[in-house]
Amino acid sequence: MSIVKEEAKKLIDKLPEHATWDDIMYELYVKKKLAVALKAAEEGHVISHEEVKKSLLSQFLQLYMVLGI
Repeated sequence: MSIVKEEAKKLIDKLPEHATWDDIMYELYVKKKLAVALKAAEEGHVISHEEVKKSLLSQFLQLYMVLGI
């Protein structure tokens, strides 16, 4: 059995008995998103907190100037 199938089965087994299809799909979605994010981080595809702050501040200031607030 593939690792993915094993992980999916473990994830489903951890859910409560009354779990819905939506609950299962949500858990699988989150697991996939986290796996992609962790792989990106391991490969160095990350942005530092400072870079994000600078970018957001720059975008905010541009919007501020356009709207004339």
